[in-house]
Amino acid sequence: MKGNQRANKTNVNPQSPESKRNRSSKGLTGNRQRCYSGRGNMAPGGVCVKGTIHYREDRGYYFVKWHMPKCGAEKGKTHHIYNYKGEKCYDERMAKKLLACMQADVEAGIFRLEKYTGEKWTDIVPYLEEWLDIQEDRVPDRLSPATYSDYRNSVHRHLIPFFKKHPFQLHEIQYDVLCKLLGSIDREGKGKMNVMYCLRACLDHAWRSGRIQAMPPFPRKREYGIVETAIEWVSEERQNAIIRAIPVEHQPIFWWLKYHFRRPGEAMSLHKADYDTHRDVFIIRRSFSAKELVNYTKTHKIHEVPCHPEFKPILEAMPKTFGPFFFVNPKGRLQGGHYQHEYLARLWREACKSENENIRMYAGLKHSSCSQFINERGGTVDELQMLTDHARRESVKRYASVEVEAKRALMSKSKVVRVPSGYQKRIKNS
Repeated sequence: MKGNQRANKTNVNPQSPESKRNRSSKGLTGNRQRCYSGRGNMAPGGVCVKGTIHYREDRGYYFVKWHMPKCGAEKGKTHHIYNYKGEKCYDERMAKKLLACMQADVEAGIFRLEKYTGEKWTDIVPYLEEWLDIQEDRVPDRLSPATYSDYRNSVHRHLIPFFKKHPFQLHEIQYDVLCKLLGSIDREGKGKMNVMYCLRACLDHAWRSGRIQAMPPFPRKREYGIVETAIEWVSEERQNAIIRAIPVEHQPIFWWLKYHFRRPGEAMSLHKADYDTHRDVFIIRRSFSAKELVNYTKTHKIHEVPCHPEFKPILEAMPKTFGPFFFVNPKGRLQGGHYQHEYLARLWREACKSENENIRMYAGLKHSSCSQFINERGGTVDELQMLTDHARRESVKRYASVEVEAKRALMSKSKVVRVPSGYQKRIKNS
């Protein structure tokens, strides 16, 4: 008789009034009623998680509601886990076992949500290709063409070959794997850093998408082997001689770069509408990136630069042109007549050759003008930072480095203390 009673109790229909009364007494009634509350646990990466058991009356099975708070990669998402070992939790005991397994994985530090949701692990190689396609769709509005070009080069030449040789999945990329990758990159210091930053951007996308639980720590900057070299620059006298050796019709853009401390891409993309004649101010709002005109600067900030008094006569003598660009190449064939970087660099190299100089255009213009401001005109680092709109003071301090000859001149001014006669003999006899 007792056996039959147990059997009848076990086989009670979950939808029956008796079953509902039993669940109600236990606090389980309704789709949203909490059954069991699991205490908070820490998942890998320091993410606090906890789960509760619920019952779906419309379906007749239990499930675990697993909550990931806002501090983690899942950003407050709540997941409903229905299956335990591939089967629906029609029994309350199965739901308890499911919750217990999830909590045990959390405490052991091996919790992976995909294990319970049925999602498969993601291999890094196909994910890199998928991520690169997503980045291509962001060009040029949200990602510069130059940055995308560097991403593509890093993925195809370095990351994919490495991960094909050493197969890993996204969640398996940890510090030791990153150190091994860093050692395999056949580039100089900053080139290594660019490849690693590309992978960091990809993993950050995976983390925000919930593919990995936490971002792995990357090697420190000093491990990339970056050597800070002294800035190359020339005096104002030598700089002026190089610019004057350039054909006269092309000189205005070089004088503008000299006087206004800006990048060549910003000068090439400058429009006539970017010059406010009433305030006598140039508004830097666009640039060229990988030969493509983009409506933002490298720093994604708009800069206002007053017209330098020395450039004013040059501006007034410039010929009137048609088209939107402020500087027009009289021999150019591009639409709008703007300059190209390669063309400017060739003009600069030819002028350097005629003046027996050997310095790159960027170093001979922006670097030289910044260094001249501090080392020849007596300007301060803070004043230069204001002129150039550098966000970091450390970037401007590089221009204040003292040259070797200047150090030698300072040493020659120091007071010389002569050694008294017989001093060395007394030291030897003592």
